[in-house]
Amino acid sequence: MAEIKRNHTGPRMSQSVIHNGVVYLAGQVGTADASVTQQTKDCLDNVDRLLAEAGTDKTRILTTQIWIADMADFAEMNAVWDAWVPQGHAPARATGESKLATPAYRVEVLVIAALP
Repeated sequence: MAEIKRNHTGPRMSQSVIHNGVVYLAGQVGTADASVTQQTKDCLDNVDRLLAEAGTDKTRILTTQIWIADMADFAEMNAVWDAWVPQGHAPARATGESKLATPAYRVEVLVIAALP
């Protein structure tokens, strides 16, 4: 039976879970009340950090889900995403508008990645 490893576990969730060579990240948010640009950068910095801790990186992302509070911010979020995602390694991705946990959050990013 394959081990399940949970990292940064709190009473409600873990920030990452590793199982069978796959890393599942919790939804990552940025600095509350910051711009969409800054929140997206913060989210992706968190993704980089958590993937590195798990022993992988953004070139191994399989799929990403991005939630934004207002689709009017889609282009602003994508400008940050496009600069961050490695050329030739774009994952499968879905983006949708959703009310987030608190109005101070405007972007949330969820990632699933493979280990090397």
